[in-house]
Amino acid sequence: MKLKLKGAGGVYGRMLLPMFIILAVFTYAPLPQGIRLAFMRFSFFNMSQNRFNGIDNFVEIFSDTNVKFSRLVYNTFIWIIFSVAGQFILGFTLALLLRKPFRGRGVYTALVFYVWAMSAFVMGLTWSWLYNGQFGIINDVFQRFGFIKTPIGFLSNPNNALPSVIVANIWMGIPFFGIMLLAALQSIPNELYESAMLDGAGKIYQFIKVTVPYIQSTITTTLLLRLIWTMNSAELIYGMTGGGPANATNTFAVEMINKTKALNYGRASAMGVIILIILFIFVNFYLRFVSKKEFKL
Repeated sequence: MKLKLKGAGGVYGRMLLPMFIILAVFTYAPLPQGIRLAFMRFSFFNMSQNRFNGIDNFVEIFSDTNVKFSRLVYNTFIWIIFSVAGQFILGFTLALLLRKPFRGRGVYTALVFYVWAMSAFVMGLTWSWLYNGQFGIINDVFQRFGFIKTPIGFLSNPNNALPSVIVANIWMGIPFFGIMLLAALQSIPNELYESAMLDGAGKIYQFIKVTVPYIQSTITTTLLLRLIWTMNSAELIYGMTGGGPANATNTFAVEMINKTKALNYGRASAMGVIILIILFIFVNFYLRFVSKKEFKL
């Protein structure tokens, strides 16, 4: 028996080896290098000038008058909270609607979840076309139905830009919560609902006392993953606005790309370190909060 287990372990180890190699090469190896660059003045075009500059990159980020750090914090916070909240509420609603079988459910489910397979950058370009003030479909529909008289500058007006990209991000993230929560809902035994019905529980009580507690671990995991992904996400915003206008949609992740595009690798790496620290602190508090709530339950 021991020989068989060892043999099976060896087979599994060989199967997992390529994954560990990929993670080591593309994830773990670049991480120390990125942290090192955050404390350097680095340029590919003049390697002789590359040197250690301490926390100068971080000081420049906090004191930059063109891209205020407070603005980045505000944009990132609003971007994460409203995006994830909208995705979760609508995704949960979608999962509840798709839970019971109906004619054509498979086709409808495939069409809805197809969005999740699309490139975020491509979706950003698509939504920027939909929002276009001259030939965009959204403005055209609003004008035809008499909701507006003149086109709205969804992405050109700083007051409208951030809400507009959040709407696009909510639309893109709904399938993720729909897929995960639908799988969790389908795993709930019907006996639990039957017992609740025998006790006189209504639909709302069943949802609060049966559905939510049973899939709480899935909700916790999906929310955490989506919060992390949303903070690190820059493709959609970059495809729609590039962080503009007037930094109205600029977030930590978008600013990191902008600094990389400007060949300022030191400040880009410093921004990446800031994101890493924020996520580490958030995940730590989030997991502690969730563990206390589960313990009370």
